[in-house]
Amino acid sequence: MVQKYQSPVRVYKHPFELIMAAYEKRFPTCPLIPMFVGSDTVNEYKSEDRAIHVIERRCKLDVDAPRLLKKIAGVDYVYFIQKNSLNRRDRTLQIEAYNETFSNRVVINERCCYTVHPDNEEWTCFEQSASLDIKSFFGFESTVEKIAMKQYTSNIKKGKEIIEYYLKQLEEEGITHIPRWTPVKYSHDHGGSYGRRPLSSPVNVPGTAMKEGLSPKEANTCNNASDPTAGTPDDKLDADYIKRYLGDLTPLQESCLIRLRQWLQETHKGKIPKDEHILRFLRARDFNIDKAREILCQSLTWRKQHQVDYILDTWNPPQVLQDYYTGGWHHHDKDGRPLYVLRLGQMDTKGLVRALGEEALLRYVLSINEEGLRRCEENTKVFGRPISAWTCLVDLEGLNMRHLWRPGVKALLRIIEVVEANYPETLGRLLILRAPRVFPVLWTLVSPFIDDNTRKKFLIYAGNDYQGPGGLLDYIDKEIIPDFLGGECMCEVPEGGLVPKSLYRTAEELENEDIKLWTETIYQSASVFKGAPHEIFIQIVEASSVITWDFDVCKGDIVFNIYHSKRAPQPPKKDSLGAHSITSPGGNNVQLIDKAWQLGRDYSMVESPLICKEGESVQGSHVTRWPGFYILQWKFHSMPACATTSLPRVDDVLASLQVSSHKCKVMYYTEVIGSEDF
Repeated sequence: MVQKYQSPVRVYKHPFELIMAAYEKRFPTCPLIPMFVGSDTVNEYKSEDRAIHVIERRCKLDVDAPRLLKKIAGVDYVYFIQKNSLNRRDRTLQIEAYNETFSNRVVINERCCYTVHPDNEEWTCFEQSASLDIKSFFGFESTVEKIAMKQYTSNIKKGKEIIEYYLKQLEEEGITHIPRWTPVKYSHDHGGSYGRRPLSSPVNVPGTAMKEGLSPKEANTCNNASDPTAGTPDDKLDADYIKRYLGDLTPLQESCLIRLRQWLQETHKGKIPKDEHILRFLRARDFNIDKAREILCQSLTWRKQHQVDYILDTWNPPQVLQDYYTGGWHHHDKDGRPLYVLRLGQMDTKGLVRALGEEALLRYVLSINEEGLRRCEENTKVFGRPISAWTCLVDLEGLNMRHLWRPGVKALLRIIEVVEANYPETLGRLLILRAPRVFPVLWTLVSPFIDDNTRKKFLIYAGNDYQGPGGLLDYIDKEIIPDFLGGECMCEVPEGGLVPKSLYRTAEELENEDIKLWTETIYQSASVFKGAPHEIFIQIVEASSVITWDFDVCKGDIVFNIYHSKRAPQPPKKDSLGAHSITSPGGNNVQLIDKAWQLGRDYSMVESPLICKEGESVQGSHVTRWPGFYILQWKFHSMPACATTSLPRVDDVLASLQVSSHKCKVMYYTEVIGSEDF
């Protein structure tokens, strides 16, 4: 497996020329990097005007590896080739490095760049990316990978310290300013090439960047460094920003965040969640990018389908919830986390479920979580440190067998399941107070649905134990302990009580209400099969109308087409087993283009086919040229066979295996807008 690293943008608040002077002090050897034994200049080139300086060095490294491994490998030192291309005119330094030792067994590539900060020409930006591919190493592949990653990350941490060390050394030498390059003519004997062999061509990072579903841009971040607009655009993360708003991350954790964020930007057309939210999903899967990406994409689709992003602005909780749901926000804990208080023992869960139904309760809990995310952002600004989770205080006084009513427990389990899937790592601490004897029964029912990492955050107190050492005062300031727990702070959480039976609704009413709640979405779902595309038609009366679309590819790869026809497509047959319509649990499938129709005679293509990969979110529009019928088609994407051989390619076989039963799923929304309103 290829290991990849992508750094955030690190900013030095010093001019580029001074940073370059400090950087050059690292050679031929650097005592601050013990493994860097020395380096020899292999090649050097300077342009006549001294604007361009390219130098190639052979670097000798003493890798901290077990002696046995070195003996088996038959080497004491590892050699790398490093090529530095300095452009004083554009104020950029491009660094490329690759391993010379064991290059047939291990492929290591690194790219770094120093550029001028786009918003302050007196500051300098630094970025680096690297890839490690261990093909074989005497049966010690895993060991070598761990050693390489450990050495590399430790050197990354030292990188900024080393530059700052040499900046201080320059200051002690009286060098605090270095003038910028200016065009000056030099005679030919001041420039030219040196060395015994010609300068090697730039090293490209291997074409493995598309593995793991990530973009090749990750491995080639510095290519646009000479572009003055490339410095620190909005889609890049600054190291200082990460520390201030996201917390202390290891270099590899930073890399995972940046790579997943970049993948989302490319596949979701810039409509991506906030960095804190992406980081939560990475933490929930121990920074495994593949696993985090999978659950994050599922959550983004779920949020879009049910318009969860707008729930706080568009949904008002029923009065029953406002009166009888015994939970609410109450100040913050000692760590600055928002504090949510839930008096579960005083809540009539049976009454709420009978009066409102499972879906209304779920939606209310979602609104609480959305409010929690908003409060975390506010507290991050107020306290000046990253706050990404909240603390929940649950008072169980009054909990009894009534709370174990089966439909109520079922609703609770479903709520836990939805919250765990879509709000990972949002619970910082859960304080369970005054747990009665019936609590172990409830815990046995719900604990299997709670993630292991979440369970570690639970603190359970029986009786009045919360008042002693290690209790509430360790986590919450005395001034804000609620009055019902013996504190002096008035808590505005409703006291609850029994929901009047007059508010109960029949099972039929609740079922209809539940359907209404979760079908309030502008999106539709469809299944796409091999040989059975999904099609919809839109009738356009006036030319120059604008057809807009927004769809997510939930499963598989599809091809999106738009056709025009003067003839109205035949409506699909009602028989779900007929040739024109397939019904499936995952969404409908409708085919409108008659098999007897010929492309170019009965209908025509008005947009080039668009291939969309699994996980992509696609938005677009088409300005109609003629009235008539426009057909939007989502078609199963088959990998093209290799033109030079009849044998299938490995990538084709793997891609076909990934799409189970040749089935894809899309979730889509379309709208027609007048050209004057577009």
